[in-house]
Amino acid sequence: MRACVLDRHASIEERPLRLADGVPRPSPGRGEALIRVRACGICRTDLHVIEGELDPQRSRLPIIPGHQIVGEIVAFGPESPHNEVGGPALAVGSRVGVAWLHGTCGQCRFCASGRENLCDRPAFTGWTVNGGFADEVVAPVDFLYPLPAALPDEQVAPLLCAGIIGFRCLRMTAIRHWPGAPLGLYGFGAAAHIAIQIAIARGAAVYVCTRDRDRHQSLAEDLGATWVGGTFDQPPVALDAAIIFAPAGEIVPPALQALDKGGRLVCGGIHMSDIPSWPYRLLYGERSITSVTNNTRDDGRAFLHEAGEVGVQTHVRTFPLEEANDALIALKHDAIRGAAVLMIDPDD
Repeated sequence: MRACVLDRHASIEERPLRLADGVPRPSPGRGEALIRVRACGICRTDLHVIEGELDPQRSRLPIIPGHQIVGEIVAFGPESPHNEVGGPALAVGSRVGVAWLHGTCGQCRFCASGRENLCDRPAFTGWTVNGGFADEVVAPVDFLYPLPAALPDEQVAPLLCAGIIGFRCLRMTAIRHWPGAPLGLYGFGAAAHIAIQIAIARGAAVYVCTRDRDRHQSLAEDLGATWVGGTFDQPPVALDAAIIFAPAGEIVPPALQALDKGGRLVCGGIHMSDIPSWPYRLLYGERSITSVTNNTRDDGRAFLHEAGEVGVQTHVRTFPLEEANDALIALKHDAIRGAAVLMIDPDD
């Protein structure tokens, strides 16, 4: 099969992804399914994987990146349950999604207490196990998501990480009364442009701080933001909560300053540059700051249900598999309006 293989960590400008033919076809093991990939969203986390910014103790090389996978089940391994946990039965031919959280141990204290996103022994699609920048991939059946038929492959792919993580960030804001709630979003890429649709549908007034007038600020306006400003501009009202999607630690102090008393700041990325110090007065008033770590399957199921009810639409730019390096370069330099998606045709 074809796959984009990462042999070494390097800046994406060096084009480290190698398009290879004849990569051995994966074989589904116990409890797994073999999936023919039709589309795979591109995420900033893919950049962190490729450029070696994540925990080196977990990193695996060579690796096939990609963790927003839309595909079709073509076979099951032995003793596969043929059923997504909490969902409908799956069969050969079912269209499914594979997300970042590839699997968990199910036994540690975090799994036992309903916090599988914090599992001590997790597996991650496209980082610790091979992902979806390929014709085929294997994944545990219990971690597959049946997908709504109404959404085409390129539209649903970004929902599987950008969408789910954005949804968990909204949950972590701890906003109790959404109608009229002032919510800040810092950075306006794939995750934010989905999260804003959920937040507005819940009744929030969304204030967006982001760079790039032609791409990100204009998209935020198109999607109904109450106010749009630059990354470090102060919104005109005090915020009940804010989410930082940009991997830039220097945004934390101005975002804290924008919060009202009791407000919460959520950092939504898997990687962020160092955070500068700030005066205690920015935290005082029972303001708080928290991170989001991975997602649970419940996050994924709840998000896909709400996204279907809201009618979430993703703004995408598609690329063929052989242009994966180009797509990631464009993402790194904020040249994507919305989300990027690789369209994969194994018959090419």
